[in-house]
Amino acid sequence: MRFLIIFFLLFNSSLANSFEINGEIIQGALIIGKEHPDKTIYINKQQIKLSKNGIFVFGINYNQTGDIVIESVDKNNQKISKTYNEKMVTPDQDSLEIIKKENDLIKNAQLINSDFEFFFSGFNKPVDGVISGIYGSQRILNGKPRSPHLGIDYAVPKGTEIKSPADGYVSLAERGFYFTGDSIILDHGHGVSTIYAHLDEILVKKGDFIKKGQIIGKVGSTGRATGPHLHFGMNWFGTKIDPELILK
Repeated sequence: MRFLIIFFLLFNSSLANSFEINGEIIQGALIIGKEHPDKTIYINKQQIKLSKNGIFVFGINYNQTGDIVIESVDKNNQKISKTYNEKMVTPDQDSLEIIKKENDLIKNAQLINSDFEFFFSGFNKPVDGVISGIYGSQRILNGKPRSPHLGIDYAVPKGTEIKSPADGYVSLAERGFYFTGDSIILDHGHGVSTIYAHLDEILVKKGDFIKKGQIIGKVGSTGRATGPHLHFGMNWFGTKIDPELILK
C-alpha cells in the first residue's frame, strides 16, 4: 500500500519563483527542478548536482517527515528558498461547523436515488493526465495515518478543461468548500454519482443536464490542495467506488 504525506507550500521570499519545481511533494516522489546553471542548489542543507542546463533532481523517502527546504544560492551568497511544510492546521470550532454543513451537502447529493440509467453507457476519463493519487492509498499527516484516499488524483495544469465522463444531472455545484474547494457532483442514476474537487472554475449549475464529453469546469487547487490537480471520485450512495476499475 502506498503511503502519501500532504505538504503545504510556504513562500518565504518574494522572489520564490526564481526556480521551477515539477512534481508533487509526496513520499516516494521524484522531483525535477530547473534553475540558472550559475546557482547552487541545496535540499535540506545538502548540496545536489545542478547540470550545465540548470536541471536538478531529488527523491523523497517513503518515510519522510518534517519540512523539505529547497535553497538556491547565487555567487553573491544571496539565497532564495521554498519550504514545503507538512503541518496540517487543525480546524477551529467555527471551521468544523462549516465543514459539517459542507459534508452534509455532499452526502445528500450522493444519496440521491434517481431513475436515470446514464451509468449504463459507461464512463470516460474526465481529463488526460498522469495519475498522482490512487484509490485506497493511505495518507500520513504529521506522522499519523489518516483516512485513505478514495478517488483518483490527476496531475494536470491549472485551467485544464474537465469533461463529463457520462451523461448526468448536476446535483451539487458549490464554491469554496474547506477541504474540496470548488466542487461538482453529477448524478448518473440509481445512486451512482461522480465528484470533481479543487476546481478553479465551475461552468455548470445545480439542475443542469450534462452530456458525456461536455466541459463542466477547469482544474485548480482550491480547498486543501498542494497544487493544481483534479480529484475525481465515484460513489454508489455512501459506498466509495474505485474509478479506475470503472474506467477500465
